[in-house]
Amino acid sequence: MSIPRPFFARKSPALRMYRLLQRGSQIAGSKWKNFLSTFDTRANKSLIAIAVVQLALLGFGGCASYQVGSSTLYAPDITTVYVPMIESNSYRRDLGERLTEAVVKEIELNTPYKVVGTPDADSILSARLVNDTKRVILENQNDDPRAIEMAVLAEITWLNRRRQPYGAPHRIGLPPELLPIGNNSTLIPEAGQSVATAQQQAIERLAQQIVSTMEEPW
Repeated sequence: MSIPRPFFARKSPALRMYRLLQRGSQIAGSKWKNFLSTFDTRANKSLIAIAVVQLALLGFGGCASYQVGSSTLYAPDITTVYVPMIESNSYRRDLGERLTEAVVKEIELNTPYKVVGTPDADSILSARLVNDTKRVILENQNDDPRAIEMAVLAEITWLNRRRQPYGAPHRIGLPPELLPIGNNSTLIPEAGQSVATAQQQAIERLAQQIVSTMEEPW
């Protein structure tokens, strides 16, 4: 931006005024250019921010049924669970009590539910030990058992009192050949294991499988 220079006499007041005006116009022009460049940068940043927000909203809108966190794996309308004492058809003592304790610990540790001692809870998780087996899978040259597999089979029912029952009663078993979600426990005397430790490992694994059935289906 410039002002056309008219004819002035040297060192005249008019010439000095002209030069001041020209200098002011140059300063104003440079500031105006800086302002426009700054405005363009801010505008670009604003447009980028708006685009990012829109993409995020579209993503959340398209995946409205998906949530974040382990608590979203479980039913949101349930807060309390009642676990009655698990009955056992086995002749081995305390298996039902030990499984009940393991299930309660697993629920408290890995789910958002709270285990209560009254049957008026939001849901009831009941189970029964229907079978436990022990078989030799490895012997030494003297036919002494060196590896023993212990398996437990349980029948469970999870009833949601706020909705309909969570499916028909079904069985969760150990070892894996009974159901694909099972597991097993192996007793190896040379490793310092005993029948009690192998049973406890099988019970804890069974408790994990029981609690995993409380997750919401995809």
